[in-house]
Parts: sequence; structure tokens; C-alpha cells
Amino acid sequence: MKERRFYLLMLAGLGIGWGSTQPLGKIAASTGHAPFGLIFWQLVICSVVLGALTLLRGKRLPLTAAALRFYVVVAFLGTLVPNYTFYVSVARLPSGIMSILISMVPLLAFPLSMAVGTDRFSGKRLAGLGLGLLGVALIALPGTSLPDPAMVAFLPLAMVGPLFYAMESTYVAKAGTPGMDAVQAMFGASLAGLVFCAPVMLALGHWFPMTLPLDRAEGALIVSSALHGLLYATFVWLASKAGAVFASQSSYIVTASGVVWAMVLLGERFSPWVWAAAAVMLAGISLVQPRPAAASNRRRAA
Repeated sequence: MKERRFYLLMLAGLGIGWGSTQPLGKIAASTGHAPFGLIFWQLVICSVVLGALTLLRGKRLPLTAAALRFYVVVAFLGTLVPNYTFYVSVARLPSGIMSILISMVPLLAFPLSMAVGTDRFSGKRLAGLGLGLLGVALIALPGTSLPDPAMVAFLPLAMVGPLFYAMESTYVAKAGTPGMDAVQAMFGASLAGLVFCAPVMLALGHWFPMTLPLDRAEGALIVSSALHGLLYATFVWLASKAGAVFASQSSYIVTASGVVWAMVLLGERFSPWVWAAAAVMLAGISLVQPRPAAASNRRRAA
């Protein structure tokens, strides 16, 4: 009983912490720093955090052909493209809206996983995808759902991130992590992202230095990036101890806490349409969650 309470506390902390990274990302983008400059420093911080965790556990970074291919694919699908669209869109959309849209990841992953043969058709999960699309419509269609109706133009851009995260999870489920645990895999992907991000950042003039004392935006970037690395490692640990299905419940808390954090840190307020969209999307997530037996089989296979 004590162990379960401990896991519940860890789950709550995981979701609340991850939810805070959305408004922190908006603060980081609020002073006009260009996207690839923000992504570069985010990757530097994640590489330091995940690299330290890898070394402290006595692990090394595999450099086989399969591992290098994995790093490059995940760097593009999980960082470079979705983070670029995130920083562009979060500067123009409320942070709470971004937190709601990120819940589309498991919904979009369902049709992609069927397409590559890692999942089978399910009417229940298809209904979950439909609820997710309905949630997006509740944000996009009513003229009063967003503070400025012109913001609707950036919703498609904001949806690119969830789509690429879904593509990333589908790729990992199909290809696996060759000879690595999840922390090693993300450490390698972060380093690969740096290799590709740095020349693009310099070519586009997106570079900015981290100078002391840090301002509010730069501090928010450092905190959100370090949190992402630490919370990802926590998610992996929790999934290994309490099961993938239990750990996946953090998606509910991430969405809900992201909205609350946006209200607390940024003073955002939302129309009834947005609250309805959040409720509909959370209902959709409940329908596409993996079955316990299926998740157990995946863990045994891994």
C-alpha cells in the first residue's frame, strides 16, 4: 500500500512538472529569441542532464550504425521539427491551448501505429481519435474560443508538434532502441540534434549567448530544459517499476496541470469552449490508452 502511494505521488509530480514546461516555454519565447537559438540551448541542457544520468549509471553511448540512425531520426522527429513549430506557435497562442493540443499525441499515434503494423484496428480507440479531433474543432471553430480570432491561423502549425511526436513514438515502437535504454537513447538523440541544429542556427542568425545574470526568459528556458531531461528519466523509471499503463496516466495530469500552470504563471483565462475541448480530449485519451495486457507484452518483448 505504501509503495502504491509512493508511485501515485511520483505520477502526480511527473505530470505537474511536465505540465509546467509549456508556460515556461512560452516565457522563454516571449523576448523574441529565435527558435533555433532556443532549441540549441535546450539541447545543450538536455545533453548535460541526460549525459550525467548515463555516466552516473555506469553506461556508455552506443555508436553502432543502428544506434546512429536512431539518434538522427529521433532528433528530427522528436526535437528539431516539433520544437521549431512549438516556439513559433507558443509565442502567438495561449500556453494553455498548447497544453491541450499536446494531448493529441497518443490520439494521432493510433492511426500511425496501425499503418506500420504495430497496432490493430479498434472501434473504441478510433472513437478516441474522433473525440480528439472534435476537441480541436471546439478550439478552432467558435469565434470566441480564443482571445483573438486571428490566432486560429496558428492552430495547424501548433498541431505539427503532436503529429511529429506521434511519428516519433511510432518509429520507436517499430524500430526499438538498439542496445540502449531510454535515457541513453534520448542522450544520443540530443547530441545528434545539436550537430544538426548548430549550423542551421548560425546560418539563420538565431544564435544568442547565455550571459549572467540570466533574464526571466533565459531562466525559464534553462528550468524547462532541465525539467524535461529529469522528468523523462523519471517517466522511464516509473514505467519500469509500476508499468507502462500506469505511467501513461501522466498524460491526463500534464494536460490539466499545463492549463493550471498557464493560469498561475501567465494569467491566462479560457472560454467555456476551451474547457469543453480539454474535457473532450481527455475523454479521447482514456479510449486510446494501451490495454494492460498489451503493454505487459510490449515490456516483455523489449
